Amino acid sequence: MPVEITWWGHATCTVEDSNVRVLTDPLFARRLAHLRRRRGALPPPGAHRADVALVSHLHADHLHVPSLMRLAPGTRLLVPRGARRAVPALRRLTHLRVSEVAPGDETAVGDVVVRAVPARHDGRRLPLGPHRSPALGYVISGEARTYFAGDTGLFDEMAKEVGPVEVALLPVGGWGPYLGEGHLDAGRAAQALARLGARSAVPVHYGTYWPIGMDAVRPHEFHTPGDEFVRLAARHAPEAAVHRLGHGESVRLEAAR
Repeated sequence: MPVEITWWGHATCTVEDSNVRVLTDPLFARRLAHLRRRRGALPPPGAHRADVALVSHLHADHLHVPSLMRLAPGTRLLVPRGARRAVPALRRLTHLRVSEVAPGDETAVGDVVVRAVPARHDGRRLPLGPHRSPALGYVISGEARTYFAGDTGLFDEMAKEVGPVEVALLPVGGWGPYLGEGHLDAGRAAQALARLGARSAVPVHYGTYWPIGMDAVRPHEFHTPGDEFVRLAARHAPEAAVHRLGHGESVRLEAAR
């Protein structure tokens, strides 16, 4: 059975594996604070359907409570440990089955196991509050092992912490003209792909949201990261197949390990 990846924009993807639908960092907003969606239609209602949704960290473009409210009753939701203390609005999600997880925790959903793994990123709910919560990635293991990196910088122990994977969903850009500490750009994402040894990769977290009024400020940082990742991955990880998807597009990947 093939694994199907659909990219809805930013860090939001659906991973279908072993008849289980996994949704990553759901963000279904046309506008978020000073950001607006500049490319790709909003995900359709079918994108809201999942057996389990994963939140990688507490930043508002990854943990977006109004988007989580749209998930169907009974959906499982995995959030970083301490999230409910740091983001009290999560307590309103009484229709969801919310679990807090930390690196190394595993959650079984049907025939899929989701394992939380470390990320190198500031996981606080900025700019308010002192409460810290770990930033996470996730490995989705079913017919294939699919790594969703969330937001992370490149770190020496990445391959060891993540473990062997066949598919990597890697951030290659951001939502503004400059990337801060703890992020992957196209070049660092290509290096991460080489370290991980994944056979397939999908670039995410670029070309969707941009600050209002900043269209002319370093616009190449909005438009080019996907193509740049394709180019650099061919240099650093030539055996990997890179699938640069448009918003709402899917790719079916053979799941044989």
